[in-house]
Amino acid sequence: MLVRSPAVAGRFYPADPTVLARDVDRYLGGASTEPAVDARALLAPHAGYVYSGAIAGRTYAAARVPSRAIVICPNHTGLGSGRSVTNADAWAMPGGDVPVDAELRNALVEHADLVPDALAHVREHAVEVQLPFLARRSPGLSFVAVCLGPLAFPACRRMGEAIARAIREVTRNDPSSVLMVASSDMSHYLPADTAERLDALALERVVAFDAEGLHHVVRQHDISMCGYIPTTVTMVTARELGATRGRLVCYGNSGETSGDTDSVVGYAGALMS
Repeated sequence: MLVRSPAVAGRFYPADPTVLARDVDRYLGGASTEPAVDARALLAPHAGYVYSGAIAGRTYAAARVPSRAIVICPNHTGLGSGRSVTNADAWAMPGGDVPVDAELRNALVEHADLVPDALAHVREHAVEVQLPFLARRSPGLSFVAVCLGPLAFPACRRMGEAIARAIREVTRNDPSSVLMVASSDMSHYLPADTAERLDALALERVVAFDAEGLHHVVRQHDISMCGYIPTTVTMVTARELGATRGRLVCYGNSGETSGDTDSVVGYAGALMS
């Protein structure tokens, strides 16, 4: 059995299972009292929990998390394939391994032209930080990690459509049993007011459920949203699977924690249902 070891435990989130569970429960408990919705997809940040954990928690608490998930992230490290899927059988996390959904992974390889690859995932943090929230919301969850490099919008559209075909095949046309997760932070290292203005342009397209518009506006305005490719692909997939609208759950930035508003990273949580 091939198990992928944690890359950022003890740095982005607690390595102690008890502390991690306590923190995740606290972040999830900071959400609205409204019932969770049946979302096809969500957008969640992937920074250290001290900065973005509250936003991630509110987002995950707002969505029903089924027993299977596909988490798509950007390739921050530049290692490995730009169209990769994890080749591991499970990912080790504090408190226990999270199993990889082999059936769903095989369908993604077949339909979406993704390549099983260890190197792209070995040091990548952006899927890993989502797993404690997913596993806490859905004990027994299995998942697939996808790591993407740069893609033009036509390629994003084709991939999103192909992922939807894979999900429909594996779930026997019950796509509600798979949650798509786009892992992304927003603007990086800008004054808070500038980051908020630019991020609003991108999030406006997410709320409008306009995948092509998101891809275009990020490039047009040079918005440093690291996961805009995963988010674009996820939006296409969600629409193919019946989602019709986007909703912003919350937005914030690192300056709210650090006190430094001259150079912040923006964070957002959104649902697609």
